[in-house]
Amino acid sequence: MANSIKNQQDILAKLNINSLNAMQEEAVSVIETTTNTIILSPTGTGKTLAFSLPLLKTLISDSKEVQALILVPSRELAIQIEQVIRSMGSGYKVNAVYGGRPMSKDKIEIKHTPAILIGTPGRVLDHFNNERFSLKHIKTLVLDEFDKSLEDGFELEMKGIIGKLANINKRILTSATQSLTVPGFVRLDKPTTINYLKEKTVSKLTIKTVVSKEKNKLKTLLELMQHIGNQPGIIFCNLRDSIGQVSTYLEKNKISHACFSGGMEQKDRERALIKFRNGTCQVLVATDLASRGIDISEMNYIIHYELPRHEEEFIHRNGRTARVNSKGTAYVLKWEKELLPEFIKNVKGINISKKATFKPQFWSTLFISGGRKDKISKGDIAGLFFKKGSLNKDQLGTIELKQDCAFVAIPMSIANELVEKLNNSRLKKKKVRVTLL
Repeated sequence: MANSIKNQQDILAKLNINSLNAMQEEAVSVIETTTNTIILSPTGTGKTLAFSLPLLKTLISDSKEVQALILVPSRELAIQIEQVIRSMGSGYKVNAVYGGRPMSKDKIEIKHTPAILIGTPGRVLDHFNNERFSLKHIKTLVLDEFDKSLEDGFELEMKGIIGKLANINKRILTSATQSLTVPGFVRLDKPTTINYLKEKTVSKLTIKTVVSKEKNKLKTLLELMQHIGNQPGIIFCNLRDSIGQVSTYLEKNKISHACFSGGMEQKDRERALIKFRNGTCQVLVATDLASRGIDISEMNYIIHYELPRHEEEFIHRNGRTARVNSKGTAYVLKWEKELLPEFIKNVKGINISKKATFKPQFWSTLFISGGRKDKISKGDIAGLFFKKGSLNKDQLGTIELKQDCAFVAIPMSIANELVEKLNNSRLKKKKVRVTLL
């Protein structure tokens, strides 16, 4: 199955990581020598790498069966972990399965059985119940963001999945919060807990309040955005309806953004994150679904457009900025007659009358109807844009390559011209469509 098995040092070099952090070092050591492990560590500290490195060492290279299962609470987290493990270049096949996309896609991807299967509980249980692969070789079980899975009501599915796994000899649970209650069906006997939640680190997060004189805070939100300027950030809302209202107002005022919520189709959610990652839009308007488990870089700021209802939501939203060694700001937007919850403390008021310079949107995103399954590489795509598209290196932005398609960031000023030049081009042996996303 694996034709390029690499050791830990080779993997870190491939990922451009000089060394593991303290939590990762301890986790790797403990997981390798322990049956049951719990990792408690804040969002953004590298838990995926911490459990993936020792997990790879448990795999048998010539096996053609699923050997490790990673259960996650969201589709985005499944995709993110799949990308991280693939980028490690171990040679082991890894696939993510999740709801919100056709079952036929799952079936195609797992036709050649992966060594590592990642998935949301409902979709994984469906595969189990329909006996699409053998379960007897699954020896390692990872429950990532386990507390979130229970919050989202996956307990019944998880119980059904774990009940079918008779040969598990290693369990790894992760969480970014302390309130981890592990049900008996997990069979987590005498776990070793690695707890980095109480590490005494100097927080680089600044929390600032922005007061709106009107109950409708949209005008104040716009003024805050104009004060912040062109920086990547997330506006958090409690409700999907609120996202629609904020989005309409930002669009009216020509602020480029994308929306992200559980009410959206999976394809639209993925494309919103792609456009956010590649700079086509700099603002994500989202529910708490975006507070963890999605693959986006460090944020300069987040905005609590609607006040979080619970402290945990506040912590996870704030965890999207000031991560690890970076600074960040969390803006709390409140109506002047609105009381802050008790858990929002040590806040500073801010005057937002000073406006930053807003640069016009630079990037657009093109969609290409071919991907990895067509043997297309990022190099092939870059070559097409350089040769036939006549782009220089500064004009080619981020390329995201998926199983059956790809997305390319290019300057907005030449987007339509590129579509005309490149549509119906050939990449490898496939004729591809190129359209504006």
